[in-house]
Amino acid sequence: MSIFTPTNQIRLTNVAVVRMKKGGKRFEIACYKNKVMSWRSGAEKDLDEVLQTHSVFVNVSKGQMAKKDDLVKAFGTGDQTEICKQILSKGELQVSDKERQSQLETMFRDIASIVAEKCVNPDTKRPYTVSLIERAMKDIHYSVKPNKSTKQQALEVIRQLKETMEIQRAHMRLRLAVPAKEAKRLREKLKPLLQVVESEEFDEELEMVVLVDPGCFREIDELIRCETKGRGSLEVLSLKDVEEGDEKL
Repeated sequence: MSIFTPTNQIRLTNVAVVRMKKGGKRFEIACYKNKVMSWRSGAEKDLDEVLQTHSVFVNVSKGQMAKKDDLVKAFGTGDQTEICKQILSKGELQVSDKERQSQLETMFRDIASIVAEKCVNPDTKRPYTVSLIERAMKDIHYSVKPNKSTKQQALEVIRQLKETMEIQRAHMRLRLAVPAKEAKRLREKLKPLLQVVESEEFDEELEMVVLVDPGCFREIDELIRCETKGRGSLEVLSLKDVEEGDEKL
């Protein structure tokens, strides 16, 4: 006696479901647990490490596949891999309340760690501890956004914390060398991008050791390369200008 199994059913285990409603219908994809957030943050780039199958379902737990006509109608394509990518980036991850809470707590700690790593007290140049940043985040009632990367959210937290405490991105220390011919003109263009000029020597070329906001690094690099046609140089002496020891409240 043979058992009839519908051909449009697939059974999957240890699965994380991402769901999306489109065109009045529900679509789901089956992913490996813990991989969805890695994909969204950019840490995981291999789709096969995230998706259990490149198939689109109407119900993962029952193993019911979506009809091709419904997919074309809703997404404008029958390419299931492309549809999986859309659902993966914009869909809603289905997790239990306990899992969701644990995930949000982990992200909260990760965001606080990034902020503590990137920032200092501008008065003392000392870094803040992770636990102090966590406390400050709770004080401003920061709520984690599960669909945004921790790095993006850390930058948002820094902006918000500036309103309630003394905090800023730690400066980078750079050494710039510019041929004498372009030195005066380039120095004027660089001036607004430099926080502190620690030393400046002018001989056959202009050499400066400066502190800058990390957000300005790319602009300074491009300015020196373009204006000197590659004859100038830029060297990172230290990624963070900080004093030893943690900042205490």
